[in-house]
Amino acid sequence: MATTTASLTISSSDISSDAISISVTETFHKAGTTIGLDQTTGMARKTFAAASSNQNIALASAYTDDKAHKLFVRNPGTSTTDHITVVIASGHSVIGKLYGGEFLFIPWSGNEDIDVTTSATNMSVEYMIISEA
Repeated sequence: MATTTASLTISSSDISSDAISISVTETFHKAGTTIGLDQTTGMARKTFAAASSNQNIALASAYTDDKAHKLFVRNPGTSTTDHITVVIASGHSVIGKLYGGEFLFIPWSGNEDIDVTTSATNMSVEYMIISEA
């Protein structure tokens, strides 16, 4: 059984009148079980020579719907203006924009494709799916 964990720490002493310090760790399990997720795409990287729209990074038809899949997407660039827009492909609903060095890590049901759009030339996108069969 595979064991995969993620940790996230958020802290700030000056974002509000009270300091923020949040630290969480999660071990990933198959939906409704205590069995670890055991599939991954591995870390992938796509580089786009031109600004590109609606480039697929997660094809829903390759995954079982409504399972405990996890999606990681990162903009490895350093620009404070160039960004990657992450969208749910079917309705073009924007999940968010990732500027240089930013990432997202979300649960993904596997029901809808996930696409990215890059705002500039020569941008790279890193992504990985951790999933169950």
